Amino acid sequence: MLEIAIIGAGPYGLSAAAHLRALGLPFRIFGHLMDSWLAHMPKGMLLKSDGFASNIYDPNGEFTLQHFCSDRRIEYSHTGSPISLDTFTSYGRAFRERIVPELEEKLVVELDRCADGFVLCLEDGEMVKTRRVVLAVGITHFEYIPPVLEALPPALLSHSFRHRDLEPFTGRSVAVIGAGASALDLAGLLHEVGAEVQLVARQTSLNFHVRPARIQKRSLWKRIRHPQSGLGPGLRSRLCADAPILFHYLPERLRLEVVRRHLGPSGGWFIKDKILGKVPLLLGHTTERAEVENGKVHISLRGADGATRKVVAEHVIAATGYRVCLDRLAFLSSGIRSQLKAVNDTPVLSSAFESSVPGLYFIGIAAANSFGPVMRFAFGAGFAARRLTQAVKLSLLQRRESLRAPSVVVTTK
Repeated sequence: MLEIAIIGAGPYGLSAAAHLRALGLPFRIFGHLMDSWLAHMPKGMLLKSDGFASNIYDPNGEFTLQHFCSDRRIEYSHTGSPISLDTFTSYGRAFRERIVPELEEKLVVELDRCADGFVLCLEDGEMVKTRRVVLAVGITHFEYIPPVLEALPPALLSHSFRHRDLEPFTGRSVAVIGAGASALDLAGLLHEVGAEVQLVARQTSLNFHVRPARIQKRSLWKRIRHPQSGLGPGLRSRLCADAPILFHYLPERLRLEVVRRHLGPSGGWFIKDKILGKVPLLLGHTTERAEVENGKVHISLRGADGATRKVVAEHVIAATGYRVCLDRLAFLSSGIRSQLKAVNDTPVLSSAFESSVPGLYFIGIAAANSFGPVMRFAFGAGFAARRLTQAVKLSLLQRRESLRAPSVVVTTK
């Protein structure tokens, strides 16, 4: 029987596989390589995370993004120089080839329990038995569309996750709903390809990151008051980025509140000039109704002052983020889903990322309520891989010791 299977081949899945490989632990990893990044992010996008926070993690740090860019003579800076989507996905391919050649680009269509572990059914019909499973599925299953828009036909409504090539929108009117990085990136890039784009958001103002200064140019006071971190500057971000295990032991109510409120909707500093003065903005407006008339979407909005207005577009893109919901993992058997302890539709996890189903682990965005907002970013993959694989190694050692322990027979007269 296989010892451990990983489902998902983004930064979290690849990092976990790299750590398992280094420890000599037998595993298989399944999924389409960097699928969210290669197939579901718009061409021309720049990463909001700094270069030093955009690694995929091997145990010895031998193949960081910096190493990759140096090998390929690509401009790189730890901060202040955004990483392009093309560079990051090329790095993912190179990481797979160099560190995780075991990746099998097959999808798992069903996961169920068996007597001594789990059984995976792959899309090609193969059945794989394994003692443990790591779910590193990322955002793939969790796109969120507000109920007010859900009734629109797919031809007129899509989620931001569905768009890689924006050229088909050239010359068309598009309404982008949202104020986060996905919404701002799409609006700016749609404008560049010649779409008639409008941005609609409940927020009364847009937030953009401040361009990070190079460390040596920041005063000592600023470095103390606003320390740099993998989630951006600030003491709270530094704590969330560097101490996810401490976050895990906070009271549940506090953890949920921090995850909900910290790092709200904002765009990268580099997208600001592509939005302001170029893309029409309807801020402080809530969508109340969306109807189809004459092949177009008529969106009824209500402003913060109570006034109403209408926006008409040929297509609506809901850049409204992602919400983890275990029921969206359709490949999980009903038996597993019924046994998973959850809060707010997310799995309750141990300090080793193990769920209430023994041997089933969640890493990445599904672990955010347990380990903090760092789990929504690639930067958290290093901690998750280290913590998970060390726990698996310890469990294996304990099992082997128990098997080697001599049995004791007690007799009575």
